[in-house]
Formats: sequence, C-alpha cells, structure tokens
Amino acid sequence: MHQADLLGNDADATIHRLFFALWPDPALRKRIATTVAGLERDNAPGGRRLNPDRYHLTLQFLGDFQPLRQSVLDAAIVAAGSIRVPPFDLVLDLAGSFPKAGVCWLGASSPPDALRQLWNGLGSALTSARVQVRSAPTFSPHLTVLREVRKPLPPTPFEPVLWPVREFVLVDSVSGTHPAYRLLGRWPLHDGLGGT
Repeated sequence: MHQADLLGNDADATIHRLFFALWPDPALRKRIATTVAGLERDNAPGGRRLNPDRYHLTLQFLGDFQPLRQSVLDAAIVAAGSIRVPPFDLVLDLAGSFPKAGVCWLGASSPPDALRQLWNGLGSALTSARVQVRSAPTFSPHLTVLREVRKPLPPTPFEPVLWPVREFVLVDSVSGTHPAYRLLGRWPLHDGLGGT
C-alpha cells in the first residue's frame, strides 16, 4: 500500500467521511444494478437509485473529518495491514429496507463467518491503533442501492449474485465542491499462512 498525497487540498469546506468497505468490481456492479432494476420493477418502492459506482458494503465507519488528519490515516492504514482473514465468497440473495432511514439494501440471507471475522478483526485492530470507530455496535452487512424510498421493502429474496471477496478498501467520501469517493488503500485478504 503506497501513500501519495492522500490529504490533497482542503482549502474549501470539504468534509471527509472515512470508512473501510468491500468494493465490487465493475462486472459485479453491473450485475447488482440489473438486480436493483428488477426489484424496482417488481416491488415499486420508489426512491432514488444510487449510481452503481457508489455501491459498497461498509465494514467499519471512522467518522467525518474536516480537515482529514494524517495521524488518523496513518493509524488506520497500520491497522488494516494487520488483518489476516482468508478470501471468501459472499452471496447476495436478499433485499430489504431500513424504513426510518428510507433506504433499500441488498444483503445475504447467510453471511459467511469470514465476513464477521473481517468486521471484528478490523474493529479490534482500529481500537488497538487508537482509531475511534463510529460503527454500530452490531454488524448488519448490507449494500445500499436506493435512497428516499417511499414504500418499505419487506425481506425479498432474489436470484443470488456471487461476490468473490478478495480484498477490502479504505474509502474517503468527499463532500463539498467536488463530491467523490476516493480509494485511499486496498488490502488483499489472506490468512497469513502463505496463501493470498
């Protein structure tokens, strides 16, 4: 993992929302978008469809920063480098909604143990590195696909979408003059026993 001018120029009112996440590849993003279109057609929840470029599954949320602090980044990067979890497959096969938040999501009816192991391990490593974690106390793995939903979507199965999880990333969600997602680092999953 190489660092190169991660902080950039914060002269404007930029807010940096930092989180670790699973990041789909372009082909998977297309498959997810097709699934979302089918769910919209069949269930008419209303709302605003997210751009597929923004799809991700949050692992640990570090908070909002203005400006982004190099000390937080350095500690988060060290914590991420200590993670030893083998690669795994995540099967997305269940949609639903968080009515209070007005979002629809995709998730797994049977999340793999390795996903919880990754969440736990990353949370522990961040705490050890003295990085404050602002995630919920319990893990509800989901990928948000619609916002401002008008009709709640009950738990709805759909044709499974296979997500081979081979890495996790650190994301800077930048707001302000030029909103964007910036990937600040990628870490391959491996069990530390010589495999990758």
